[in-house]
Amino acid sequence: MKAYKSGRLVLALFSLALAALVGGGSSALGLCGNFTDTAADAFCPFVLEIFYMGITTGTTATTYDPTGNVSRLQMAAFLSRTVDGVVKRVSRRAALRQFWINQSTNLVGIAATGVKPQLVESDGEDVWVASLSDNLVQRIHGSDGRLLETFTGATNAVGVLIVGNGVLVTGYTSPGHLYMLGGGGAANAVASDLGDLPAGITYDGLRIWTANTSGSVSIVTPLESTPWIVNTVTTGFSAPHGTLFDGANVWVTNTGAGTLLKLNASGGILQTVTVGPQPFYPVFDGTNIWVPNGNTNSISVVRASSGSVLATLTGNGLDIPIQAAFDGQRILVTNNGGGVSLWKAADLTTIGSFATFDLLPTGACSDGTSFWVTLGGDGVGAGTLQRF
Repeated sequence: MKAYKSGRLVLALFSLALAALVGGGSSALGLCGNFTDTAADAFCPFVLEIFYMGITTGTTATTYDPTGNVSRLQMAAFLSRTVDGVVKRVSRRAALRQFWINQSTNLVGIAATGVKPQLVESDGEDVWVASLSDNLVQRIHGSDGRLLETFTGATNAVGVLIVGNGVLVTGYTSPGHLYMLGGGGAANAVASDLGDLPAGITYDGLRIWTANTSGSVSIVTPLESTPWIVNTVTTGFSAPHGTLFDGANVWVTNTGAGTLLKLNASGGILQTVTVGPQPFYPVFDGTNIWVPNGNTNSISVVRASSGSVLATLTGNGLDIPIQAAFDGQRILVTNNGGGVSLWKAADLTTIGSFATFDLLPTGACSDGTSFWVTLGGDGVGAGTLQRF
């Protein structure tokens, strides 16, 4: 302790001596943090902020070169580091100190589900899982995996949608059903005349859209009383599975044709984007749509604003990819052949592929901190939900 105090004293005396030599302050020398060539003026805090965040490192350890030109390549590096830094700092994972990627099946949160669990959604706190063979939906506590509620009566439950305080579920039946989960653990049918075999479901702020794998899209208008109004469109659809809303348009994966379709408000096709064979359940990351192509073990990354295919990703453990999920920073894709695959959403770089607790990963979602993956087991016994 004495040595430590002596060291601080020597450092303080040295600093005073240096200040006297340069005129009593850092401004005469032009010090801005570590940089001796940058003035301690109104711009200095901006320089230090991007230095502390790792956006710039300076030209040397002590020089910033404030009047130097910036090339387009350097600007790309600055912007990329800015995006990465901001995303990491504002994420829930940062606040909870959960920067890891779980690579051990011995330290994962798991919960039992019904038989043949399908798609899954988070309301930000709890996770809702649809189980097809048991005709039920389970509400599982996100923090510890406890089963909170079980809702029965959702025949062939597949897709889950959280809207406000409501939870809606598609019934994979002919004709298709749409259920709302209510009191007493019951799933109540709000519409029973959807197109046949509805799976994926989304909401545009006014109406509910379902992708019906028999070859149609249903547009459902909620009412105060049931049944709700259903309009089913068949033109141009071939076995659609997944659907999403990007803030402007609804998109549907046309699984039978290997395309991604942008729709207008009436369900008409505005744009057809060729992706890969058997596109299943996509996700929108705020800029791009990630489409798992089950028959070619690939992911098509599509710019939502233009419909252009930016990249086709392969490898990274892809094995019959089914559903994509986004946690604000990373994209996770479930592989029905086993395991999950991860990418960094900002630049499409590979993070890696990882084993799951059980086989047949199907559905995936994120609560902003963790990913949740449904595992079907053998499709006969109870499945599981893994926190990843």
